Amino acid sequence: MTERTLPAPTPTPETEAFWAATRAGKFLVKTCTECQRAHWYPRALCPFCFADATEWREASGKGRIYSFSIMRRAPQPYAIAYVALEEGPMMMTNIVGCDFDRIAIGQPVRVELREAEGGFRVPVFTPG
Repeated sequence: MTERTLPAPTPTPETEAFWAATRAGKFLVKTCTECQRAHWYPRALCPFCFADATEWREASGKGRIYSFSIMRRAPQPYAIAYVALEEGPMMMTNIVGCDFDRIAIGQPVRVELREAEGGFRVPVFTPG
C-alpha cells in the first residue's frame, strides 16, 4: 500500500528551532528548566508552572501508543495516534510502516523523520 504524502507544517517563531532540528535529523522536545517537565506542543511558557524558562532538549524518540484510529475511508488510508513519549508528553502523530491491523494500545514505537511537502521532515512513529 502506498503511504500518503505528509502535508507541510506551518512553522511559527516558537517552533522554528524544532523544524530546523528535524531537517538535521534530530527530534527535540521543549522542557521547562524550572519544573523539569517536558511538554508538547512546543511553547515559550511551561504549561505546568507557567515559567518562561523553557529549552529544547533532544528526545529519545521512543514512546508507546496511547490511543489510535485508522482512517480507512481516506483516498490513502492512514493511522493517527496519541503517543506517550518516554519523556512524558503526549503527542498526536501518524503511525507508519506497518500493517494497520496490528497496531495496538501500549505498543512500543520509535520516531522516524519523514519527508513532507515543502522539504520539511515531520516526526511520525513506527512500531519498534
